[in-house]
Amino acid sequence: MPRGRLRPVDLAREHGLSTQAVRNYEEAGILPPAARTEHGYRTYTSRHAQALRAFLALVPGHGHATATSIMRAASGGATEEALRLIDESHAQLLEDRRTLQAVEQALRSLVPLRSPEPGVTFIGPLARRLGIRPATLRKWEQAGLVEPRRDPATGYRVYSAADVRDAQLAHQLRRGGYLLEQIAPLIRQVRTAGGLAPLESALGDWQARLSARGRAMLRGAAALDAYLDGPA
Repeated sequence: MPRGRLRPVDLAREHGLSTQAVRNYEEAGILPPAARTEHGYRTYTSRHAQALRAFLALVPGHGHATATSIMRAASGGATEEALRLIDESHAQLLEDRRTLQAVEQALRSLVPLRSPEPGVTFIGPLARRLGIRPATLRKWEQAGLVEPRRDPATGYRVYSAADVRDAQLAHQLRRGGYLLEQIAPLIRQVRTAGGLAPLESALGDWQARLSARGRAMLRGAAALDAYLDGPA
């Protein structure tokens, strides 16, 4: 093999991957097309090695699907599209930070509820307000996240101010990556005690994940920049 040429196994070993994974990444457009020997074997260069490093560095911060789209664009010469995708991912991280801040602010303003409050909304308007489907609210009810009462005349679900608060908290925590079974006990604690204390641990974990994503994005950006600056 000519000097400077790399085999699939050479790229794979650096990252503990299988050679099939390297071939799959090439076929997915994450790596530039490989040259072939006269016998049909793939040969790679340092350019391919940089592309693979960039992709694997991007995944922790942006996720596999977005990292794939970024590298397809970068390896295909569509640098502006790659940068746009990165901007969108950063915008989502910023939105998630704002969501966390909103959760913290909402919890700080909570007070124990001493008596039932009158119904204020129904399932359709609440679902639209949160940007979810009514079926999602019904699923949350089954999981104990919200406890709307039923109108005795119509049988419709009626959501009090407390139910709306619980639905908002559930929605924000779901966006933070928490499962329904993790959220339910937190909501129960909030109903009983009010205040931020019941969710301090969860919010701390959420903040740590956001910070880890931000740092991972920095590492991914550095690796992608090295790839884009490399020889074509």
